[in-house]
Amino acid sequence: MSTSSIASSAPGGAPVVSVASSGGAGAAGGSVINVSALVQQLVAAAQGPQESLIASQTQQVSAQISALGTLKSALSTFQSSLGALDTPRAFQLETASSSDPAAFTVAAGAGAPQGTYDIAITQLAQAQQLLSAPVAAGSALGSGTLTLSLGGTSFQVTVGATDTLADLAANIDSAAGNPGISATVLQGSDGAHLLLSSSLTGAASTIQVASSVNSGPLAALTYGSGNTGNYTQEAAAQDAAFSISGVAFTSPTNTVSNAISGVTLNLLSATAAGTPASFTVSTDTSSLESNISAFVSAYNTLHGTLAALGGYDAASGTAGPMMGNAALTGIQSQVQRALYSVVDTGSPTYNTLASIGITTQSDGTLSVNGATLSAALGTHFAAVSQLWSGSAGVASTLNAAITTALGADGSITAAGHTLSAQENALNAQSNQLSQQMAALSASLTQQYAALNTLLSSLQSTSAYLSQAFATLPQVQSKQNA
Repeated sequence: MSTSSIASSAPGGAPVVSVASSGGAGAAGGSVINVSALVQQLVAAAQGPQESLIASQTQQVSAQISALGTLKSALSTFQSSLGALDTPRAFQLETASSSDPAAFTVAAGAGAPQGTYDIAITQLAQAQQLLSAPVAAGSALGSGTLTLSLGGTSFQVTVGATDTLADLAANIDSAAGNPGISATVLQGSDGAHLLLSSSLTGAASTIQVASSVNSGPLAALTYGSGNTGNYTQEAAAQDAAFSISGVAFTSPTNTVSNAISGVTLNLLSATAAGTPASFTVSTDTSSLESNISAFVSAYNTLHGTLAALGGYDAASGTAGPMMGNAALTGIQSQVQRALYSVVDTGSPTYNTLASIGITTQSDGTLSVNGATLSAALGTHFAAVSQLWSGSAGVASTLNAAITTALGADGSITAAGHTLSAQENALNAQSNQLSQQMAALSASLTQQYAALNTLLSSLQSTSAYLSQAFATLPQVQSKQNA
C-alpha cells in the first residue's frame, strides 16, 4: 500500500510538522510539530511590524529631544552676550587717564562722573620703621615679656632668659595675633640692631613696645609716646596728602577710592610743586565697541545653529531635525523682529542696528562697520544706548524673549514636556507590546502543544493501520489457495 506524508516548513526551511507512516520505525518515532520554533516564528511575525514602528517613532522623538537641547544651549550662550548691552548701566562704562603716570595712575568704574580734574600730591602714605640702639651680638636679653602694638592691636612675646636678639625677632614674626610688625636683626660694626617695620601705612599705624621689666636689655627695647630714645625712626607713619581741584584730602593708604565716586587713584610719588597734574574720566567707547562686536559674533553662531536645526540641505536632501517645529520658528521670528525693529531712541537717524553699522549679509549673518559704529557712539551716545538697552531696545527685547521662551511656561520648555510625554508613551507601548507578545507566545504554545499531542496520536494510529493493511493480501492469498 502507498504511504502518505503531510509536511509544512518554517521560513528558514526547517520542517515544523511532519506526519508520516512507512513502517514500524516511522510509526513509532516519526517527527511531529516543532512547537518552540513555530511559536517563535509566529510571534516574531506579529511583533516585528509593530516593534519597527515604535522604534522608528522613538528614534524620531529622541532626535527632536536632542535637537531641542541644542537649541536651548545655543539660546543660553547667545543670551550671555546680551548682559553687556541690555541695561542702561551696561553703557555706563568709563575709562580714566593720567597726565603723569609716574606720579599716579587712575581707574574709573561704572557711573564715575566724567570730566577732567587737577590733582596735586604733596606726600605719600608710608609705614613706620624703627631701628633699635645696638645690642652686643649674641648676648642674652633676660627673661620677661614684650607687648608690641600696631595702631590699636597688640600682642605679646615671651622672652626666655637665654634668648638673643635673633630669637626675639623670630618670635615676633611668628607670634599669634601679630597685626603686621616684622622684625629683622641687622649686624652692624657697633653691634646688633632690631629693625621693626610696619606693613600698614598711615599716621594711625604707629608701633609701640612695652616691657614687663623696668631695667636690663628688655627695657632698652621699649618704645612709645614720651619714650623714643631707644630707637631711631627710620620712616614715620604718615598719611598721603593730596588735593583734587583745590579740595584737600588725606588717606592712610596710597590707593584712594573715596575721593570721587567710582574713581580709584594709585598714588606713586609727589607731583612737581606749582604744576598740578590731571586726570580725565570719559566714556569707554572701546569696550562698548568690543561688547557690540561680541554680540554680533554670538548672533552669527546662533544663526548657524538655528539654520542647521530647522533648515533644509538641498545638496544632501536632508532636513534639519526641527524643520517646521513651532518652538523653533517662534523664537526665530522673535529674534528677527528684534534685530530689524525701529526703536524710539530720540534720534531720527540712529534708531536701527543698520544705522549704527550692523547690517545683514546674504547668508543671514550680521557684520559690523567699525567706523560707522564708532561715529555713532562718539556723536549720539545716548541714542545708541537707548537702541540697545531701552525698554524696547534690541538687547533688552531679545533678553526678555529668550528668558520667556526658556522659562517654566515658555514655548521651548513646553515643547520639551511634549516630547518627554511622547517618549514616555512610546516606552509604555513598547512594554505593552512585550507583554502582549509574551501572552501570545504562551497561548500559541498551549494550542500547538495540544495539536502536537493529537498529531502524535494520529501518527501512532496511522502506523497501526498501515501494518494492518499490509497483512490483508496474505489473508486473501490463503483463502484462494
